[in-house]
Amino acid sequence: MSPDLMNYLPLILLGLVALVLAVWVLSRLSRKARVVSDDSAAPLVRDVLDEGAAPAPRNQALIDAPRLAEVQETVAPPPPVTDGDAAPDAAPAAATPAAATPDDLTRIKGLGPKLAALLGELGITTYAQIAAWDAAEIERIDAKLGRFSGRITRDQWVEQAKLLAAGDESSFVAKFGQNG
Repeated sequence: MSPDLMNYLPLILLGLVALVLAVWVLSRLSRKARVVSDDSAAPLVRDVLDEGAAPAPRNQALIDAPRLAEVQETVAPPPPVTDGDAAPDAAPAAATPAAATPDDLTRIKGLGPKLAALLGELGITTYAQIAAWDAAEIERIDAKLGRFSGRITRDQWVEQAKLLAAGDESSFVAKFGQNG
């Protein structure tokens, strides 16, 4: 080593120690969690739930959603009571579109198994039912979809259902693609 470097070595080491000390002090000062001392007799206990945190907004839809029994009462009223003289060939269930053979609603883009099950609970099982929706019906059903709301218009369910109900596979595939 050169004699000049030997003269400055203690100063360099002292500067390095000061730099390490300064970095340590700055890191301690920038910590977000600090221990707060309290002079009262009771120890300081802090609970996040005591601060009045509101419920998570994503759970609010589940909290506000009606029970399944309430939904079924509003969608599918009980069949009318008839006496034994009614004709056996008169099938009141066949008059409703829901009684038709259910379609595979998951063929509609944006409508997966969970939504198909939810629509089934609401009595919607065919493409024809979805194809017949007007703006008011779309709004009513959309309000019951919870976290899936907005999908009816965004994914164009009514237009897809019209093509599928008509059996127009080529137009459906040309406009919406092959499912799968």
